[in-house]
Amino acid sequence: MAPLHLLFVLFIDLCWAMNIIAVKVAVDATGPLTAVTLRYGIALLVTLPFIRWVPGRMKLVLTTALLAGAVFMLFVNVSLSVTENVAALAIAGQVGAPFSLILAVIFLGERIRWVRITGVALAFLGICIMGFDPAIWTERLGVGLTVISSFFWAIGSLLFRRLQGVHVLNIHGWLALVSVPVLGVASLVFEPGGLAAAPALPGSVWAWIGFSAIFSSLVGHAGMSWLLQHYPVTTIVPLTLPTPLLSAAIAVFYFDNPVTMGLVIGAIVSFAGVAIITLRSAEKEPEIAEAWVKRARR
Repeated sequence: MAPLHLLFVLFIDLCWAMNIIAVKVAVDATGPLTAVTLRYGIALLVTLPFIRWVPGRMKLVLTTALLAGAVFMLFVNVSLSVTENVAALAIAGQVGAPFSLILAVIFLGERIRWVRITGVALAFLGICIMGFDPAIWTERLGVGLTVISSFFWAIGSLLFRRLQGVHVLNIHGWLALVSVPVLGVASLVFEPGGLAAAPALPGSVWAWIGFSAIFSSLVGHAGMSWLLQHYPVTTIVPLTLPTPLLSAAIAVFYFDNPVTMGLVIGAIVSFAGVAIITLRSAEKEPEIAEAWVKRARR
């Protein structure tokens, strides 16, 4: 891999890790629904020139946009709005990997052996260990919402596979176009005055919202898609493993979250499981992609 591209992968990891600060600051300042509406509003302005009708695939595009956009981010933002120890959420969010694998088994007929089954078990065991820590137990609502958001992320990741050949900025443009009205109406109903007060938000809050929209949503996802077009999945995917650990470390430092034994042990066990799943699944990626192509042709 070219050194510049390696640095780009690490930059994406850092952007995704820093996003936990961006979202937490935004939801605390505006409310979860208002924050995510503003985020997608910025993303829509950036991607508007790239939005194109996709003949024969718009039903899939709109479904993906709704689930991977509005629904997924709704649970993410609400979880952060009810949680103080956001480091716990960074660890809980790792269950997206085992959820993706489970869905691939159910809907793609993928077969998994004991190695990845062990990875799935470890990932969930780590969350359970963390959950029984007294300091984390009080954050159980936020952790639970994060697990639900990870499930929708997993659904979205499988749907994105079926949109191969569609420009990534077009996909994210539709994602924003669908999410803004849905979340905007929800904000008006459940957070009255939130959007109206947006112009008065401090510049620092707008900066974090902009960071989420551009660096996390667009640079991160679009950049990763570009990298996967130029390098094997087995090269790229393992390089994203530092993201949850960076995210948890940043949360501990920035928000002064307590580091408990339950959090540490749970994080280690869960990360070990996710690492097993990620590394083994990367090797299986060509087979999974082929399964999607066969399914799409039916």
